[in-house]
Amino acid sequence: MKPVTLNLLPAWRVILCATLPAALGLASAARAAERAIDKEVVVRATLDEAWAAWTTREGIVSFFAPDAMRFLALQPKQMISFGWNAPPSLPELRAQRTFVVVRFHAVDAATTRVTLHHTGWGTGGGWDRAHRYFDRAWGGVLGNLQKRSEQGPIDWTTVSPVSVVPSTDEARSTSASGIHA
Repeated sequence: MKPVTLNLLPAWRVILCATLPAALGLASAARAAERAIDKEVVVRATLDEAWAAWTTREGIVSFFAPDAMRFLALQPKQMISFGWNAPPSLPELRAQRTFVVVRFHAVDAATTRVTLHHTGWGTGGGWDRAHRYFDRAWGGVLGNLQKRSEQGPIDWTTVSPVSVVPSTDEARSTSASGIHA
């Protein structure tokens, strides 16, 4: 196919290997191909409180209690991202990492919207099981964050295994938080 040159601005040229509609279609297809989990919750917490819940040890164990969390990127009071792996019930995937982006937006002085985007999934087999697992589990984690903002920190010593675990196999190896780092 012959490259097409478009003069968008006198100083700028874009060389396309197809027509503009086809190029836009490819970009759209690429976005559609990314499998992701997207969750959102609005919590009765200031932006500072919601941020501290995710970014301090005291905060994270008050609703989530992961084994470990290492930030990949951090934009103060706006966004954090971290790597994540499959639950122990999927040992063939444990060495591989997906990644999670959590964003914070103050709705008003006392309320914050928290969005979670989990991506980096493979396809087929264990990846499908991991995706189903985390689709349920992240809903539980954000539910715990909401509960924490309304009722206070969760005492994990009194919590039975979390109901967000999707299967008996995964329940056998799930921590009290229902999620694995």
